[in-house]
Amino acid sequence: MSALASATVPFLVVLDADSTLFADEVIELIADHAGTTAQVADITERAMRGELDFAASLRERVGTLAGLSTDALAEVRARVTVTPGARELIARVHETGGRVGVVSGGFHEVLDPIAGELGLDFWRANRFETADGRLTGRVEGTVVDAHAKAAALLEWADAAGIRLKRTVAVGDGANDLEMMREAGLSVAFNAKPKVREAADVAIDVPDLSQVLPLLGLRG
Repeated sequence: MSALASATVPFLVVLDADSTLFADEVIELIADHAGTTAQVADITERAMRGELDFAASLRERVGTLAGLSTDALAEVRARVTVTPGARELIARVHETGGRVGVVSGGFHEVLDPIAGELGLDFWRANRFETADGRLTGRVEGTVVDAHAKAAALLEWADAAGIRLKRTVAVGDGANDLEMMREAGLSVAFNAKPKVREAADVAIDVPDLSQVLPLLGLRG
């Protein structure tokens, strides 16, 4: 599938955050402050290739951050780079009455202000557990994993009154595969081999505006 028919009917576009909406893996930026970068990067890579259970791998990575001051999160937010083309994608989808959401295995503490600034309609992520101004090394509540990502796409489509065949899922890692299976169009964005093989179409340049031609919203 190379494109969805008729751009006159609104779309719901659901993006992954790390290495999709963001050019960065946010937990690795946080790990820079904790001195655990190499350990966290290795676990992240194996999880995104589908070699590790995502929820277990996330808890393992967060465990390496125990004791880090929450002040570091503001510094990380300032370092996050929004992927080129993201603002154009969001603006064009909105112009046609559509909605854009982000569902992330990352963290609300970093995502929330950026999502607000970008004008996202929906977003969901994990939360760090904290105590006395420091990370405890645990995640608060249920981890946003592959199943939760798929559930978010279904929930948001229903809330927006958009049929599933008009939904688009964009991601790069194994934990995006379930939501990609639910979507009308699945887009592998600079993705791991397992995701490229499963997706309807692949984008191999770091530019989210390249999603627009697939929707008939450019060219």
